Amino acid sequence: MKALQIDRKLARFAAARIAGALNPGGGAAYGPLELVDIDAPALPGPGWSIIKPRLAGICGSDLSTVDGTASRYFEPLVSFPFVPGHEVVADATTTDGASRRVVLEPVLGCVARAISPVCASCARGDLGNCERLAFGCVDAGLQTGFCCDTGGGWGTSMVAHESQLHDVPDDLSDEDAVLVEPAACAIHGALRAEPEDGHTIALIGAGTLGLLTLAALHRYAPEARIVVAARYPEQVRLAKEFGATAVCTSDELPRVIRSLTGSMAYGNQLTGGCDTVVDCVGNDASIAQSLAIVRPRGRVVLVGMPGRVKLELTTLWHRETQLVGAYAYGTETLPDGGRSRTFDLAFDLARTAGLGRLLTQTYSLSDYRDAIEHAANAGRRGAVKIAFDLRGEKRR
Repeated sequence: MKALQIDRKLARFAAARIAGALNPGGGAAYGPLELVDIDAPALPGPGWSIIKPRLAGICGSDLSTVDGTASRYFEPLVSFPFVPGHEVVADATTTDGASRRVVLEPVLGCVARAISPVCASCARGDLGNCERLAFGCVDAGLQTGFCCDTGGGWGTSMVAHESQLHDVPDDLSDEDAVLVEPAACAIHGALRAEPEDGHTIALIGAGTLGLLTLAALHRYAPEARIVVAARYPEQVRLAKEFGATAVCTSDELPRVIRSLTGSMAYGNQLTGGCDTVVDCVGNDASIAQSLAIVRPRGRVVLVGMPGRVKLELTTLWHRETQLVGAYAYGTETLPDGGRSRTFDLAFDLARTAGLGRLLTQTYSLSDYRDAIEHAANAGRRGAVKIAFDLRGEKRR
């Protein structure tokens, strides 16, 4: 089968890090990502089936891997060589030979790994917190797309466990469906923020994840005041469409929050601030700003994946700030007390918010260098989500 594959080649990772530092996405030309012809993955056991990707998105964690900047924390949770791609809409074959269109839930939890009894997290429905990500019937891999045994969406064929597959409703296009997995991440992050009507919420970052998180915040707290820090004109336009109360640059954000909340300032710190900050960037500057503009005993939610950062945390201690991570999805507790699987909520958000419009452009696998460069520079180029389109590939 045809696939983009990453192997453990340290010299290539080093080259990717240098190339990516010079030009985001540059690691695709010099790093460990290669277009190869390989055997399709074997079925790991009962309940697994072959699926054929239609569209597969390119996300921030993929880009950090290609550019050699991914955190070394993940090394024990990845197995090589692997085919990336975890934002996937695909064709699956039913037991009677019929075809069904599915979205992949990529976390490789206990059920997919044939581990019994399941861990406490999986028993609660918190798949993103599974405690067995390096064990069971498949090799280490926190998700499909980082596991050597499963393949990934950046290939013409892969395998998935039935517990990972969600049928796509007929009224959703492939373009809507490929946004469901990142929308599930965004919904989980938004609900970790515990939004309420009347709250003032700052959201830092208006790329794909930021805009999806904004759509989720607006869905679950429509009367909240949401201030979005956006960098590019297309991001500003979409943020307003998705329900932002105000949109500004990151430099303007402290002033806007100060005005909305009636706070004063001492140095870079506000005396009061917003109830919650949702950080969809996850670097030193964004986390530091989050801590500076949130009120005492407020909450900062890290939705964007942070790496190694250097921070002054005195304000977190002094103002008793909650610093909360938000990874993946599972089963959510809703503001009304109800419980629902995150992917069910994501399908609904894809439909009501028209998320397919965020898919800016697709590429073939053979054009992967252009695709990666476009995705890494999406905001600057007026784009949002970039994906691989495998519907025209020969899929054997």
